[in-house]
Amino acid sequence: MSQLAAFTSDDIRRVTFFKRDELTSDLICCEISCEERYWIFHEEMDKWHPLLALLGSLPNFAANWYERVSQPPFARSRFIAFDRPTP
Repeated sequence: MSQLAAFTSDDIRRVTFFKRDELTSDLICCEISCEERYWIFHEEMDKWHPLLALLGSLPNFAANWYERVSQPPFARSRFIAFDRPTP
């Protein structure tokens, strides 16, 4: 059980990647949904790489998320990389 901020890998229910159009570039973002809360991170945050390491350890996490979200540039895109089945 890895931990980042106020949640652990066991708490994560859904991981959705998306990008924001920042006029001259896209900002890759990630929404982490837990039981009753959610957090949004982006690629310019200090915790981005530790977050990706944590997410990569989730069972059935879609490792191809970056390709699915980043292309084509400036196009709206959302991709659910992890969705834990409800018990």
